[in-house]
Amino acid sequence: MTTITKNTKPILVLGGTGKTGRRVVSRLRARGYEVRAASRKGSARFDWNDENTWEPVLDGVGAAYLVDSMRSDAAAPLSAFGKLAASGGVERLVLLSHRDWVAPEGEEKLPCERAVRESGAEWTLLKPAWFAQNFSEEPFFRSQVVDGEMVWSAGAGTEPFVDVEDIADVAVAALTEDGHAGQAYELSGPRLLTLGAVAEEIARETGRDITYRPVLPDDFTAHAADRGLPEDFTALLNTLFGWISENRFATLGDGVQRALGREPRDFTDYVRATAATGIWHG
Repeated sequence: MTTITKNTKPILVLGGTGKTGRRVVSRLRARGYEVRAASRKGSARFDWNDENTWEPVLDGVGAAYLVDSMRSDAAAPLSAFGKLAASGGVERLVLLSHRDWVAPEGEEKLPCERAVRESGAEWTLLKPAWFAQNFSEEPFFRSQVVDGEMVWSAGAGTEPFVDVEDIADVAVAALTEDGHAGQAYELSGPRLLTLGAVAEEIARETGRDITYRPVLPDDFTAHAADRGLPEDFTALLNTLFGWISENRFATLGDGVQRALGREPRDFTDYVRATAATGIWHG
């Protein structure tokens, strides 16, 4: 299959206004590709809960960047959408997944990945670590930085935070270039960081006092309730923080190197660029 050329079939980007999606859209348009940025409230309307929105966004598309519904049953609609895409002539599917996890006995580990692999189209899987941009673009985490205290139930665990700019670069390569079909790219930054180190780096670049306070899951639940976080989101965060605490994903991925032929961006580069915007000063 040849590289998808400019000004031929449009490229669909689901979640076109999200952290990764909007960056993928911007990069593709800068390179001269026709992009269909789809979201629930955009001009190209797409909703996982409304199958009537599926065919219109897929019409004439040559490749698609997929972000699942984040529901517990996300694999079922993703499977149906992937097969619909392939049957309609979509050649490439690039799925934003996540790093492998240990599933309960008898439960498939990452069913959304299987759904894309079995779609009938060429596929590429992006498996990123925690987004560095969560500290500046996720309201709850940003507010903690602004308040000067990061309260997480993550203990002294480490995580190889990945810059979303790298994720977008890999996604664009997979959507537009040959050589990425059948690849599962583990995407991470170049080093492991504790949350204490994260707080120190942001404090140093902003000139502010910012600390990390590790707490027990129940204490985090109370902290989150005081700040109005929904119970289901709080439970999810406690699960994710627990994985950091136990160093479940405390390994470096080589996906950026394999996909792009360069090293991933360092967390310090992200912090410096973000601090310069003043976003952490309230």
